[in-house]
Amino acid sequence: MFFKEVIGQSAIKQRLIQSVNEERVSHAQLFAGPPGSGKLALAIAYAQFVACTNRQADDSCGECPSCKKYKKLIHPDLHFVFPVIKTPKFKEPVSDNFLEEWRIMIAKNPYFNSDQWFEFIGVENAQGLIYSHQSEEIIRKLNLKSYESEYKVMIIWLPEKMHVACANKLLKMIEEPPVKTLFVLITENEEDIISTIRSRCQLIIIPPIDSVSIEKAISALPEAVGFDLRNIVHLSKGNYGKAIELLEPDEQTLFNLERFKELMRYSYGRKFADLFKWVDQVANVGREKQKSLLNYFLIILRENFVYNLKNSNLTFMSDQEEEFSKRFSPFINERNIIELTEVFETAFAHIGMNGNPRIIFTDVAFKITKLIRK
Repeated sequence: MFFKEVIGQSAIKQRLIQSVNEERVSHAQLFAGPPGSGKLALAIAYAQFVACTNRQADDSCGECPSCKKYKKLIHPDLHFVFPVIKTPKFKEPVSDNFLEEWRIMIAKNPYFNSDQWFEFIGVENAQGLIYSHQSEEIIRKLNLKSYESEYKVMIIWLPEKMHVACANKLLKMIEEPPVKTLFVLITENEEDIISTIRSRCQLIIIPPIDSVSIEKAISALPEAVGFDLRNIVHLSKGNYGKAIELLEPDEQTLFNLERFKELMRYSYGRKFADLFKWVDQVANVGREKQKSLLNYFLIILRENFVYNLKNSNLTFMSDQEEEFSKRFSPFINERNIIELTEVFETAFAHIGMNGNPRIIFTDVAFKITKLIRK
């Protein structure tokens, strides 16, 4: 991947290029920023630039053997670590077990999020993790001599999903890696990474993509025809993945919206038989989807509260979401917004701790029934 293929982020690109040209490549770097800002794309472009044998002034050449291998993500000195799941085939999975799916996902769109990745690899009732035994594989690979390039590069996507035992085993490797080893960690929740890992990395903040760059990128897409691109850019909030989703809503987003509508309607109407059916439905979709659902509930709750201010610059809802919120938003107010938020945040935490989904969502339903009429 070239730097020129990364949407926006010109200041970050220049900083990374300069660090290579001046031979000031920090051995461990943490790319932190919101979803859809291009962190993974930047990391791959950066690694390709580091490995390129005929670097240009502002990008890799694309012609040398190294660049050609990077284009297919098959360079022997490029390694990836990312959250995976246990399957009947892989009882102790490592990232390499899902490397083919990973390459397909990046080739399709390197701005994907964790929900899309877990959906692609078929997460059901499991939670995607970087398991403890992954550390042994990382250490083994990085202790080998580089095959072709000056640097061995290890890109770790979502280190916040790393098992504590795995993180602890990597501390020494990250602090004192083998010569010419580059770690690039990519996070959306910097605070969720253990502090001992964070303190060993050079922090690079990746901001949301600027509006001009996002509009230029989506205007080139055939599916953007007929859309108000300025509104799409506004709603995306610098998230290119979100902009794509607004053009073509995926099944998970539509599912989340429908479940939110149902929960609020059934709760307000005290339709307990329907609420129990709702609980049955969401209790059986798998933990990663349940977490996605609850995270969406928190976002749409905030949007409905702000919608009451009648300021379109402060709200970020799709047409479908806004159509529902025109009538629903008055029910989200200063009397219940804090408690409603706490209900969903608590449920999210309990799902993450492998609590019983049926009990958790039943509790959610009963609490919403009480709070929605405040």
